Formats: sequence, structure tokens, C-alpha cells
Amino acid sequence: MSDYNWCHGPSCHTKETQSRVRGVKGSKVLRTIKIKENTWNTDHAFKYFCNQNCLYEFINKHLEELVRIAPRLEALETPIEDPVKETHTSDYGYGRHSWTTTKIEKRG
Repeated sequence: MSDYNWCHGPSCHTKETQSRVRGVKGSKVLRTIKIKENTWNTDHAFKYFCNQNCLYEFINKHLEELVRIAPRLEALETPIEDPVKETHTSDYGYGRHSWTTTKIEKRG
């Protein structure tokens, strides 16, 4: 198996960058970028996409097909403890300021 993948971006080969120019004088082309697999991208989408633009062009083009692979037919839920609210106050600037934080902890 190859250590490289071609970018799956639908229009990767149309982007006008020097890294995509290939061929000899008189017959130049813009080519899809070749991506080397490494420890950084081995378990990541960037194993198949050269940048976020190509990733999102692919997602936008194939979104309905992707969702059909694993449709979500009901909401997912994570059990939590009752949230604890805490009010904080501080004296700075032009007077007393207060804010509330909510601590949410998963159960189990």
C-alpha cells in the first residue's frame, strides 16, 4: 500500500498554486496534490485532503451521501449530575461586577 493519497477535494486540481504545476514546457497542467501519510495525519481527515478548503468542498458536495451512511434517527443523550451554579463577584474598573458559572459533570 502506498504512503501517499491524492487529495479528494473536487476542485483541488483547479487551484492556481505553484505546488500544483506539473509537466514540461508547452504541456503544463495543474495537478491534484499528493499527500504523504505521517504520524500527524494518520487518523485524521487531512490524510485525504490537502487543506480545509478541499475538505469542505468535498463535504458540501457529498453531504447527503455522507449522512445516509450513518443517519441519526433520534437524539443522543449523556447522563449528567444536577448542574451546580456559582455566582462570582469582583471589584475592578468602574465598580462591582458579577457573573455566574455552571459546573456540569457527567455521571458515571
